[in-house]
Amino acid sequence: MQLSTKGRYAVMAMTDLASRDSLRAVALADIAERQQLSLAYLEQLFARLRRRGLVTSSRGPGGGYRLAKPASETSVAEVVTAVDEPLKAVRCSGGAKGCMHGGARCLTHDLWEETGRQIHDFLASVTLADVVSGKLRAKAAA
Repeated sequence: MQLSTKGRYAVMAMTDLASRDSLRAVALADIAERQQLSLAYLEQLFARLRRRGLVTSSRGPGGGYRLAKPASETSVAEVVTAVDEPLKAVRCSGGAKGCMHGGARCLTHDLWEETGRQIHDFLASVTLADVVSGKLRAKAAA
């Protein structure tokens, strides 16, 4: 399973936003420059993040985006799903219908379904604050 650019870029941008002073709005152009991402693409992603209530925006001089809630209360899974990125490893579209002809499930369906569930659970347990603080880096080193 590979996370698409939508999910990866949204997490990169939200982590950048989380690392900034929460009292000041951050311009998307600044995030795009620091993270080397397309500004137009970030604008699309942040429109989705705003609709899902993960960021707030302000216009005008000094305008930009802020996290809608503390980084310690925003999970990576929330960010990924907010930009419509499915966290699943199976190739079937869901429901009772499988990916094989006639709607049957393949032999490995349960394996991939559980893998997707584990990935979602892990991303739900990691907050933006964890990423900013380097908590994951410390775990990997141990």
